[in-house]
Amino acid sequence: MARRPVRRSTGKSASSTSARSARPSMTATTVGPVGEREKIIAAFLALLAEKPIEQIGLVEVAKQAGVSLIQLRGEFASTLAILAAHIKDIDRAVLGQDLGDMAEEPPRERLFDVLMRRLEVMRPHREAVRSLLRSARRRPALALALNGLAVRSQQWMLAAAGINASGPRGILRAQGLAVLFGSVLRTWVRDEDSGLAPTMAALDRALGRGQRLSGILDDLCHIPARLCRLRPRRRGRADDSEDSVAA
Repeated sequence: MARRPVRRSTGKSASSTSARSARPSMTATTVGPVGEREKIIAAFLALLAEKPIEQIGLVEVAKQAGVSLIQLRGEFASTLAILAAHIKDIDRAVLGQDLGDMAEEPPRERLFDVLMRRLEVMRPHREAVRSLLRSARRRPALALALNGLAVRSQQWMLAAAGINASGPRGILRAQGLAVLFGSVLRTWVRDEDSGLAPTMAALDRALGRGQRLSGILDDLCHIPARLCRLRPRRRGRADDSEDSVAA
């Protein structure tokens, strides 16, 4: 497939570019008919591309979207809620694509493909993402809130790649992937290459780190299970000792 040659070189790859252009072009705004909800999200993203999220007011969003405040309140409770809705639309746009061609690939390859498709969907909103990254670096509370949204989203990306994202271990996987994908976004917002070769290389390195960390996590999770298997044997030896003393 087109991704493997990219990993051997960070230069432009005609095959990777053609493979990407062959996929259906989807954006988050193409999910469902355009109504008040979609107009509000589009207005918010346009404002976010121009200024930090902390400087965007609800009155300004309503004016930009051409809706009243009561209409805005009927759809969203805050600017962060608007952002959450946009992220959900991105998830749906990725999940709505045909992912059947990945079925025979290893998990890392499938996840690479899913996340590159996510970046394709996000492409029209690159400036808004750049703005969010800048604000998150300055405001820890915002970074924490964004992390919660990212973890929930990455659980769906793991599921799309056929990787278990349920239970405590799945949540840890999603948390790790959210951090790794955030590091890739910092490369992506600066990537001027038409084939996104630097972004692909950064994603490949990030998934490599994640794969190693996942192996360590699996080893750590197996330790309690081994201890549980040992405990009955120890109790059994103690019982034998008590019996011998009683005799």
